[in-house]
Amino acid sequence: MAHPDKLAALGRMKAIATALAVVVGLLWVLARHQGWPWLAAFAEAALVGALADWFAVVALFRHPLGLPIPHTAILPRNKARIADNLAEFIRDRFLDTSALVARLRAVDPARHLAGWLAKPENAGLLAGRLVVVLAESVDFMEDPRVRRLFLHALRRRAGALDLSDSMGQVLDTLKDQGRHQALFDEGLRRLSHWLDEPSVRQGFAGMVVDVASREYPKVVAMLGLVGMNAEELGERVSTGLIGAVHGMLDDIARDPQHPRRQAVDELLARYIERLGQDEAFRSRVDQAKRDFLAQPGIEDYLRGLWNDLRDWLARDMGRPESRVRRKLAAAAAALGASLADNPALRESLNEHIERTVEALAPELRAGLAQHIAGTVRSWNDDDLVREIEVSLGRDLQFIRLNGTFVGGGIGLALHALTQLFP
Repeated sequence: MAHPDKLAALGRMKAIATALAVVVGLLWVLARHQGWPWLAAFAEAALVGALADWFAVVALFRHPLGLPIPHTAILPRNKARIADNLAEFIRDRFLDTSALVARLRAVDPARHLAGWLAKPENAGLLAGRLVVVLAESVDFMEDPRVRRLFLHALRRRAGALDLSDSMGQVLDTLKDQGRHQALFDEGLRRLSHWLDEPSVRQGFAGMVVDVASREYPKVVAMLGLVGMNAEELGERVSTGLIGAVHGMLDDIARDPQHPRRQAVDELLARYIERLGQDEAFRSRVDQAKRDFLAQPGIEDYLRGLWNDLRDWLARDMGRPESRVRRKLAAAAAALGASLADNPALRESLNEHIERTVEALAPELRAGLAQHIAGTVRSWNDDDLVREIEVSLGRDLQFIRLNGTFVGGGIGLALHALTQLFP
């Protein structure tokens, strides 16, 4: 949409150029009538120059006087060629892959990113923008159609997953890197802490009393003869059992070659082998997966998990001191600090950015060129003419003014020559 100020300026320049042409036309009539040859020569040539330049300027945009004169209305008639040439010019001069990569390398985006993220307000700003994106994503997922499609895709992907191979690869990775023993150690520590809880000791003592009272009622009845009650017996037995278990756990934890550890290695290796080669076992795993996915409550369970997550995110992001926003800001600041302190990381990030640009630039260039060409081609002829005329027309009207005066000057020069060389 053309700006009103530009339209007004163009209208003024057209009026001035047209008025000047009218003035020299009247001057030519007057000079011819009064017999003023020098003035007539000037006015005649000025009128010819004004009309010729008017024709040239108008012919760029439309047919002069509406007449279909050949090679007029140049812009609308060549719109397709102009669109293609403009698209090619921008593609080849501004979006050349090597030029983009060289410019990126000179800018060093990783260093600028590190400096920008080093400022807390910038890290907070980025976190705020990411929270907005996250909120929009949550709202998008609230659409029943999207949620239904997502759950359907999740079921389909889970159904196509080879669970045996996946489990085998995970277990094999754990075994090769020795992480299964680290998990085993963590399990031992947690079991030891659990045994030390007073409620667990009381539970064991209660079970001892219950079993003794049910299985050995006469023994329990005779405890009073030795000055002991059932509760005390339960506490002593449970303490002894827990102590024995602690001792066994300590032995396993201290000895890397303990038989229990070796048993874990053997068990893991056996499961890896069965997951990879035992077709019957693999079939049972796959059937268990299908049975799980076929449960009518699975979809409700997943929907409930999503609703819980959505509600928590909505509450958190609605608070001024959002935990999600703080975590994102801290992560952004940590990334900035890492980039600032680690030249190798900056170099790696720059290389990844350059490779990404190299990979995407050809497709981007072609797509943008097509978009520009298609957009220009789709413009209405009148709209195209109006936009270009408003942008350039004021300067083109100066051509009409200059043509009037230059023509007049040439007319005077030619008249002078005829006087000198009759």
